[in-house]
Amino acid sequence: QVQLMESGGGLVQAGGSLRLSCAASGRTLRNDRVSWFRQAPGKERELVATISRSGGYTNYADSVKGRFTMSRDNAKNMVYLEMISLKPEDTAVYYCAADIGVSSYASANEYKYWGQGTQVTVSS
Repeated sequence: QVQLMESGGGLVQAGGSLRLSCAASGRTLRNDRVSWFRQAPGKERELVATISRSGGYTNYADSVKGRFTMSRDNAKNMVYLEMISLKPEDTAVYYCAADIGVSSYASANEYKYWGQGTQVTVSS
């Protein structure tokens, strides 16, 4: 059974930092594109960041560029999202998603494997 599990969320003041982790079991992530999505109340799930299989290519939503950094450690089967200078508008549930044959990485429908999400709350 494939499981993705996010951790590292929490409550932080504006300007603060958090590091999210995504651990996989039952599946090797090294062949997958992996992405972080987030969903705020009343809003659609949106792509935050994505990383290629090798980790050599990353892309970010305009709203987080320069503040968030996504990385992966294929040896540990882990993916990370380092978030700095957090803003109240970053408040959302953050999900990691993975799949091998992703053609449109910004589309949540492209991913078969999802974690349960971790809540990030940024207070002003």
